[in-house]
Amino acid sequence: MSAVTPAPTPDLMQLYHMGGPWVGQTFYVAAQLGIADHLGQEPVQVADLAARTDANEEALYRFCRVLASMGVLEAHDGRRFSLTEAGAILRSDAPGGFRYGVMLQSGACFRAWTEVMHTVRTGEPAFDRVHGAAYYDFLEANPAENELFNRAMGVTSLAPAIAALDRYDFTGLGHVVDVGGGGGTLLAAVLRRNPGMTGVVQDLAAVTAEAPAHLAAEGVQDRVEVVSGSFFDAVVPGADAYVLSRVLHNWSDEDCLRILGRVREAMPAHARLIVIDSVIPEGGGLHPSMLADLFMMVILGGKERTEGDWRQLLDEAGFRMTRAVQAENTGGTLVHALVEAVPR
Repeated sequence: MSAVTPAPTPDLMQLYHMGGPWVGQTFYVAAQLGIADHLGQEPVQVADLAARTDANEEALYRFCRVLASMGVLEAHDGRRFSLTEAGAILRSDAPGGFRYGVMLQSGACFRAWTEVMHTVRTGEPAFDRVHGAAYYDFLEANPAENELFNRAMGVTSLAPAIAALDRYDFTGLGHVVDVGGGGGTLLAAVLRRNPGMTGVVQDLAAVTAEAPAHLAAEGVQDRVEVVSGSFFDAVVPGADAYVLSRVLHNWSDEDCLRILGRVREAMPAHARLIVIDSVIPEGGGLHPSMLADLFMMVILGGKERTEGDWRQLLDEAGFRMTRAVQAENTGGTLVHALVEAVPR
């Protein structure tokens, strides 16, 4: 006699049905069309909104009805909608860059999930299989996607990493290298808070192109050297501290060991390594970093790591981990922890 499989609990059913991919894609419609940019407190008729966004009126109405049920919009009589205070997070100029993050994760990246079983069975990124190229190669070949990526990774989306570094004591550290530092946003924030410090931002030439203008706008250009080059090839030597912010989770353990190896070669004996990334909590309970881990695996072949994972990885790379400061989860978004290590 076969055992009877118990039915899923109502909570699990609700989690599946209410959190299915169509919820994310509904946010994608709002983000891609720029609905929050076209609405304010005054109600707008859906026909006008459809004209502004080049959308089908009936289809747009049905999406707006769901967005209103989720608190993004407020529904009014006569098929009119206005933007809620919560929905303003989807505006193009909203702090946090949420609109661009939604667009990034819901377009080409979302399509990669149609081959998620390829990742599960092989451990390889499904993105490569769907798009015929690794993610960063895909960005290089598609300027519009690359621009979206840069916007999503831009100034405001660095706020959690900046907040993590705000807790760090840079006393006695005169020179810092931000490895994979993009346009210099993070380094500029560190230097503003530490007036006697100088630094280097190192990244690929296509990424650092905007760094001089940003550093000048932040008033720290005289204290920063911009160096173009891959961290797989070499890292600027001789600094007191090396920062890897939101870099290592993009890569496999093997690639991380290559990156960390270059950093280790560049570091004087007294220098410190500061890693800003998520740390998956040990034990039970769902944490945003666990879901981010799946995204990294499917899209990039990277991973989020537990404290034990970080300790082992750093040890293999020739470092001794001195501390890991887990950021507080304040509402379901991915938060960044700070991992410090020194050369062994």
